Amino acid sequence: MDHRNTVRLSRRLFLSSAAMFTVTATSAGFARSLSGSLPWAPLSSDPPMQVVSGGWQFFTPQEAALVEAIVDRIIPADDLSMGGKEAGCAVYIDRQLTGAFGTSSRLYTKGPFLPGLPTQGYQGEASPAQRYRSGLAAIDAFLKQRDGKAFTELQPADQDTFLAAMEAGKVDLPNGVEAAGFFGLLLQNTMEGFFADPVYGGNKDMVSWRMLGFPGARYDYRDHVSKHNQPYPRPPVSIEGSPEWLVKRS
Repeated sequence: MDHRNTVRLSRRLFLSSAAMFTVTATSAGFARSLSGSLPWAPLSSDPPMQVVSGGWQFFTPQEAALVEAIVDRIIPADDLSMGGKEAGCAVYIDRQLTGAFGTSSRLYTKGPFLPGLPTQGYQGEASPAQRYRSGLAAIDAFLKQRDGKAFTELQPADQDTFLAAMEAGKVDLPNGVEAAGFFGLLLQNTMEGFFADPVYGGNKDMVSWRMLGFPGARYDYRDHVSKHNQPYPRPPVSIEGSPEWLVKRS
């Protein structure tokens, strides 16, 4: 046999053997992990941590007062529900800004930075935390220069007028802050805080869920799915669960 053919044959046999060994070893590894025991541990889920109320983790006291005033105008208290401040919307935003959302750690944040379509959302370089810091400062600076007052010192009707002008892009905020875009961020986060699970700091006492008749995180409500135009008869349940679900240990 030609020496070159011998080398090719040896190399082919070596690669085949190595591939077979890899498959066998991998299969054996899976077999050990799946055979005779479950591949997961019971009660090992990683639920979201309950937000502890009290104090501010991102906002300064001045920023917090401004955000609370804004969310209370976006969701004013009425006969259907409490306002955005009491519902904890500002607390929700504060805690979100200290985590992955605030730093954009799960998003691609490299350039080039170009204006996006309305359907694409924000396309700039600044993270939500940076946008809040600069946006709130810009609101304060603009109003103090124009009216000599902070947003919290305005009458509710004047606060509404200012926010409507922001939403329409009719306010020229300083330091390059785009008013309509920042209002959109405030609106989005306020709605999230009002309708999200209370575990994240907002939706106090599940107020929005009770208003809508939403069952929340109940594991099974199939008996009521087909009952159209009928209110759900049971109270909503948070991700945290319900006290009646707790296992009583003897």
